[in-house]
Amino acid sequence: MNTSYDIVIAGGGMVGISLALSLHHHSRGQLKVAVVESFPLPPVGAAPEYRPSFDARSTALSYGSAEIYRQLGVWSTLSQYACDIRRIHVSDRGHFGSAEMTAASQGWPALGHVVENAWLGSVLLDRLRRDSNVEMIAPAAVSEVEIRDGAAVVTVADKATDESRTVEAKLLVVADGADSGLRQKLGIHGLEDDYHQVAYIANIATERPHEGCAFERFTADGPLAMLPLLPDQQQRSRSALVWTFPADEAAAVADWPDESFLENLQARFGYRLGRLVEVGRRASYPLRLVRAEEQIRRRVAVMGNAAHSLHPVAGQGFNLALRDADCLAELLAAAQTRGQDIGELTVLQSYLQRQGRDQWLTTAFSDRVTRLFSNRQPLLSVARNLGLLGLDMAPPLKSRFVAQAAGMAAAGGAPPGRSPRAE
Repeated sequence: MNTSYDIVIAGGGMVGISLALSLHHHSRGQLKVAVVESFPLPPVGAAPEYRPSFDARSTALSYGSAEIYRQLGVWSTLSQYACDIRRIHVSDRGHFGSAEMTAASQGWPALGHVVENAWLGSVLLDRLRRDSNVEMIAPAAVSEVEIRDGAAVVTVADKATDESRTVEAKLLVVADGADSGLRQKLGIHGLEDDYHQVAYIANIATERPHEGCAFERFTADGPLAMLPLLPDQQQRSRSALVWTFPADEAAAVADWPDESFLENLQARFGYRLGRLVEVGRRASYPLRLVRAEEQIRRRVAVMGNAAHSLHPVAGQGFNLALRDADCLAELLAAAQTRGQDIGELTVLQSYLQRQGRDQWLTTAFSDRVTRLFSNRQPLLSVARNLGLLGLDMAPPLKSRFVAQAAGMAAAGGAPPGRSPRAE
């Protein structure tokens, strides 16, 4: 292992690896990067292999995220096992308002894509190891950090040997998740807003095929989403469920047998996909909006869920983190080319100046939609249903809404260098 790097990334999850790929791409391999990951890695040279599993967890990638991965050269592989989202149907249970957004109306091949996490992670890691000079350090963790004038001095603890060694980096990137222990060690506090909700996630087998439609349904319990997945091994249609409940009701939901879970879900979701025939393994977690009090310091940048952790129903969290990562990588590569110190605060401030508006808009969009549709006051119910009707009847407004949700608002609704209908 080397002892000096331009950048050390603490956290080798999907955000950390995506950032490393972007740094290699934008700098043309000129930046010396290491990624410290706490879990063991598969053997080098093991090609990514898609192993379909009914219970596989997944991530919704926006159209803008697919464009970033296309630029990084991984989309042609990723897309082999990605389920296209061609339509999004939004409705409010028990009320008249609804809206539908389509890829065709945007001139896009898809509004987004749903990819199983195991496949996404293996493709990214394979690309990083095969086509870059990024060093992976695993299983290991950053245990201590000291910020000096010219570098961040990072202590890396090897989990396999219990030995530690010290490395230096011009910049340390903290990307170890929403409950980031490293962020806390650095004294960077997380500003937390509790939604007092719990999300249940599971995969659902349905009688009818989803035909590439994602459903956002707002109920008296809270919002739920059904995202299209590829068929399982038995070629059954599957959708990924995210269903939120008030925190004081969540414990009772955990005790529901599968039959009761499906029966209650059917009553709230309806029969748009016919009968709901099977629920897979369920998991749950409390929902909070968490934002780092500081995203940058001299020689430190905070990324991904460690920087901002959003409500999952709107599907914005990972997509925002990917745009952040690509923006930071582009700016750091440009600064290196100009001979600037990439860990200096002036360089890192340019990142926040460029990404700040996107972060604010995306966080506000996710938060306000969640709060608006979780409030059951009668006057608000009427207002939001009128809003859904108005959205459905006003194509320009709908197009701007879709562009924001797809991570393309900053590009005017189209990828840089393309017209909205170019493909």
